[in-house]
Amino acid sequence: MTAATQFKVGGPSGWAVPAPNAMPFNQWAEKNRFQIGDSLLFVYLPDQDSVVLVDANAYNSCDTSSFIDRFTDGNTVFTFTRSGPFYFISGKKENCQKNEKLVVVVMASRSNGTSPPSSPSPVSSAPPAPPSGVVEIVPSLAPVGGESATPSPPNGASVKAVGFVGTLGALLVTLYHVL
Repeated sequence: MTAATQFKVGGPSGWAVPAPNAMPFNQWAEKNRFQIGDSLLFVYLPDQDSVVLVDANAYNSCDTSSFIDRFTDGNTVFTFTRSGPFYFISGKKENCQKNEKLVVVVMASRSNGTSPPSSPSPVSSAPPAPPSGVVEIVPSLAPVGGESATPSPPNGASVKAVGFVGTLGALLVTLYHVL
């Protein structure tokens, strides 16, 4: 088990609108490997800025009113309790529009079912990979008649159910023809 790492967002400049010649936050994030248990340290002037945790849509549109969580203390530590993407934007829309925003992708845990001590995440983590030698059948959700397909939930439960039912049906048809 490895020790958790704390990453200071923005380096010496902290959480602020990036200078014209500065490395964008997302480029910085792509150069790092984030794991469950790691944390981000956002340092900013609390009377001038904030950090907002949002979904992908709010991130893309710099929508500061639709957030998952908002931090205003000026010294925010955010600890990752699950794998997957996390979207952060400035609490000031105009700062977000000037690229004060960050996407961090946390790697899936590869441990044997153990995880670092942390509070439970409100969002379920990704399902574990199937055991070696097991083939998982995942049907394609292609659009029908020009309409977009409904996306599956992040945990893939409905896709697995459809895959299981399809596999069971194929097995029963095969057994029927053999007998």
